[in-house]
Amino acid sequence: MRIDIDSYKEILDTLTRNKSRSFLTGFGVFWGVFMLVALIGGGQGLKELLANNFEGFATNSAIIFAQPTTKPYHGFRKGRQWQMQYKDVERLRQQVPELDVISPMLSKWGSTVTFSEHSCNCNMKGLLPDYAKVETPMIYYGRFLNDLDMAQRRKVCVIGKKIYKTLFPGGGNPCGQLIRIDSTYYSVVGVDYNNGNMNINGSAEESVVIPITLMQQAYNFGDDVHLICATARPGVTMSTIAPRIQHVLARTHDIHPDDEKAITVFNTEVMFGMLDSLFSGVNFLIWLVGIGTLLAGAIGVSNIMMVTVKERTTEIGIRRAIGATPRSILAQIISESILLTAVAGMSGILFAVIILQMLELANTTDGIVSAHYQVQFWTAIGAVVLLSILGVLAGLAPAARAMSIKPVDAMRDE
Repeated sequence: MRIDIDSYKEILDTLTRNKSRSFLTGFGVFWGVFMLVALIGGGQGLKELLANNFEGFATNSAIIFAQPTTKPYHGFRKGRQWQMQYKDVERLRQQVPELDVISPMLSKWGSTVTFSEHSCNCNMKGLLPDYAKVETPMIYYGRFLNDLDMAQRRKVCVIGKKIYKTLFPGGGNPCGQLIRIDSTYYSVVGVDYNNGNMNINGSAEESVVIPITLMQQAYNFGDDVHLICATARPGVTMSTIAPRIQHVLARTHDIHPDDEKAITVFNTEVMFGMLDSLFSGVNFLIWLVGIGTLLAGAIGVSNIMMVTVKERTTEIGIRRAIGATPRSILAQIISESILLTAVAGMSGILFAVIILQMLELANTTDGIVSAHYQVQFWTAIGAVVLLSILGVLAGLAPAARAMSIKPVDAMRDE
């Protein structure tokens, strides 16, 4: 069978037009994959960014503090001010055995810390060593408080990140240096780089931590404590024992048993649960939008392949006439569909990873990455597999139409 030069020109023109349409359709797949990967990576980074606000804080913990009473009881009027005592720690330990760590806290605001010619304001916190199990410090230099510091009432301190950078702008290990807080000198034993925004009586970055026994004596707090931080034992939820904590403290301090506002138990378990639920919804929305965009791109690929088959009716008919089998026609159409989908999809993944890497670099300070805006390896593999499946599905209908073309009909169409 002889094909003149005009037929060759027509086929070439058709392929050229298909390239333009293929580019537009490929861009749809590219954009869909880019959206899916970028949304997954961005959602992961946002989750880490928010999680950094609670970094190192125990997820099954509670913060107990006193507020004015709201109900009269045992001859006391409502609105009475009261204060928790250091002995309450032992009472809770004996009467609520489900509690694991029970750590009291004293606080003082508005102090001035000075080293050499540098000075700044700070919040002072008196803590026990086991407070590190409630809010884990990120020790950059030195150590945290220990039991000998408590027993011997050592004048030692752990300073926060901002205070360290203000007092020691040249950097270096400050451990062993003497700093002055108000009129008292303390030896620095550690630097805490914890930058979480879960502030308990002041940010960790702007705080100076000293032994609670020393703070009781130095600032004449006596037996009072401002807060009690507690964690539950493994397998115990804080919400189940919070009423018992309130009952023990209410009975000790003559507070009405139903006066929940007077004894506030801030349950962080509920807060972390809300955060997990929020991100479960965000992840569902990300996958819904991303897969929807991918499906739209795959439908576009199917449509362009259908147009391609229609415009190449003569070419396919000629191939059938000279011996091409339906299987070879099927393989050609599906291969073109998979190739178009794979090239556009992999380009979308690559571009999304580059953008996410730039976001990650923008959130890096002092060599510390605030959030990782990247997708997991298996997520990327899953996207590639999904692309391949969509490529096959997108090529099925055009391939079926191509196989149904008969040489006689192709010649009549010509």
